Amino acid sequence: MAEPVVSVNGLVKRYGDVPGVDGISFEVAKGEVFVLLGPKGAGKTTTMEVIGCKSPPTSGSVRVLGRSVADSVGISEIKKKIGVQPQLFSEPERRAVAANLKHLVDTSQPSVDLMALFDLKEALEKTESHMINPFGMFRRRVESTTPAANDAEIILLDDPTGGLDISIRKVVWRIIKKWQARGATIILATSNAQEAEQLADRIGILSSGKLMALDTPAGLLGRFGGDRSIIFRNGGDAVFGTLRRYFDNASMEGSDVFLPFERLRDLEVAFTALVGRGLEFEVAFRIPTIEDVFHTLVATKKYSTHRAG
Repeated sequence: MAEPVVSVNGLVKRYGDVPGVDGISFEVAKGEVFVLLGPKGAGKTTTMEVIGCKSPPTSGSVRVLGRSVADSVGISEIKKKIGVQPQLFSEPERRAVAANLKHLVDTSQPSVDLMALFDLKEALEKTESHMINPFGMFRRRVESTTPAANDAEIILLDDPTGGLDISIRKVVWRIIKKWQARGATIILATSNAQEAEQLADRIGILSSGKLMALDTPAGLLGRFGGDRSIIFRNGGDAVFGTLRRYFDNASMEGSDVFLPFERLRDLEVAFTALVGRGLEFEVAFRIPTIEDVFHTLVATKKYSTHRAG
């Protein structure tokens, strides 16, 4: 990896005797979307607050763009180059959409047309529409422009789509991809495994303040996702018995028959054998997702924590 823009080494953050994060280490490369994925209370927001210079570390080292977050001069320089969308953002709830957008554009002096870049003309025209719903479409669209207003090199997003329906969530995803295309580095915290899989170049999975795993989505799927399987719905003993002649790993749950596979040739052999016996069957596929990885690492706590290096 090229020279990292964010380097976290042995970060510990405690609140009294309670650890928010407990000795985590990772690096973020310039221009990547790095996702911290974990359940509520995993330490995602705590980590983001330390990186964003809102909360000092208890111990360990965190450097952003070569500057330490524990140094007052470093903090000043870091804040000039990062954009932050925090988990809670209450001010827009009290102001009209048009007022928020006008304030944003007038005060930020962006080098790009935010209205065009983020498709906010509709929001601007609704001058009498107030963002009462804390998870409303316009609230999130206005929030999501804020970090980009100063052409931030690093953008920190804490749960940017929490509570949104899938159509609005996809709008925010497109915005994040536009930021990355413009050269920004994105660090995003979420509990949504689908969001992580859609956006991330690399994912760090957090649980109880510890980093359980860190890799690309493909790498995580390969290590922890489990087998791809074809499911023969209501195949029963006839399908199971036929497949067991060719595959030792075929199994049956109820009347469904499961066949893990690695090669398409395996499917060809299975279908040929079943059709040759005149058996009828319905099939479904199980393709591992990041949600499966998340369940394996967090819900079952099956694996030990990740260590950098």
